[in-house]
Amino acid sequence: MTTTRPHTQAGSLNGLCIVDLTRVLGGPYCTQILADHGAEVLKIEPPAGDETRGWGPPFIDDTAAYFMGVNRNKKGLVADLSTESGQHFLRGLLQHADVLIENFKPGTLEKWGLGKDTLHEAFPRLIHCCISGFGADGPLGGLPGYDACAQALCGLMSVNGEKGGDPTRVGLPVVDMVTGLNAAIGVLLAVNERRASGKGQYLDISLFDCAVSLLHPHAPNYFASGKVPGLTGNAHPNIAPYESFPTANGELFLAVGNNRQFATLCRVLAHPQIAQDSRFIDNAQRLANRQALHEQLVQVLAAYQASELADELMQAGVPASPVNNVAQLLAHPHTSHRNMVIEHGNYRAINSPIKLSRTPARFRSLPPGFGEHNSEYAKE
Repeated sequence: MTTTRPHTQAGSLNGLCIVDLTRVLGGPYCTQILADHGAEVLKIEPPAGDETRGWGPPFIDDTAAYFMGVNRNKKGLVADLSTESGQHFLRGLLQHADVLIENFKPGTLEKWGLGKDTLHEAFPRLIHCCISGFGADGPLGGLPGYDACAQALCGLMSVNGEKGGDPTRVGLPVVDMVTGLNAAIGVLLAVNERRASGKGQYLDISLFDCAVSLLHPHAPNYFASGKVPGLTGNAHPNIAPYESFPTANGELFLAVGNNRQFATLCRVLAHPQIAQDSRFIDNAQRLANRQALHEQLVQVLAAYQASELADELMQAGVPASPVNNVAQLLAHPHTSHRNMVIEHGNYRAINSPIKLSRTPARFRSLPPGFGEHNSEYAKE
């Protein structure tokens, strides 16, 4: 990995001004995506700060790595929006802003005289993106939302875990992050629409909706069959073999999606007869006889090394991978080749996965210190 220097070249969102009232993960992940591509993001924290500044160890210069991972390329401001002076400060920033992104509990901004209708009247071109747990109304409207609870409530845990075991949380905050992605998409849709209409609009993005949207293929399977999906471990509910297998050294994941790939797998393993077995002749039969197939492959794979075999299979056109840990992935040469790690002094972070040829994402500045840029915007 090479050291990354800050860049000043304009990005694809250069000139877009975003007031960021979000904290923790979903909102900051959204605004970092936009900041990476050139938007001016003004991150306004309450006097107590974004709580993730203290979510450590580990810490980098007294700020938690958690915060550092989703707040680069932003300006750091502090304001108490519960006070008249804080509200005046925010209104001053909104005079020149294109987008407001916030994840307050529904009703909070209304309490401060900054509700969506009030803001729309004062700033008709403003795009107001609200990220919440459940939206403002309905049976769960207005309640706070958290990633792990959304995973539990919305069925994600019910399909994640080993068969015969307990439902398990996905080992990363997938709901928060996909909510941030959907919020970023929504902002860009609204910005594009405003070019024709000249009008802003309100974006209602909830963790609940985004968690429900992740239920593929489990929801379509349920709609079609009426069968409630359950735990399958690493196995795919519709495809076999599509799961992890032990080898002589490490776990190997196979993602065999068609008969040609299955025949190639068996040939590379020097057991072509497995592909001719009537129990495994097509995907439907392999699913019906998944356990027998699994047992045969476990026996054969015991003679192989996961990493070396995965390379051979991929070269032959069979999707396969060793099951890497985080350190192994970050040290992988392709991670470096794809420029997926930013290094700047003692700051290291995952880079943007969005590759644009003329206006790529840029690292322009470190995550801001608490209130670092207040003096620049005090005049507002």
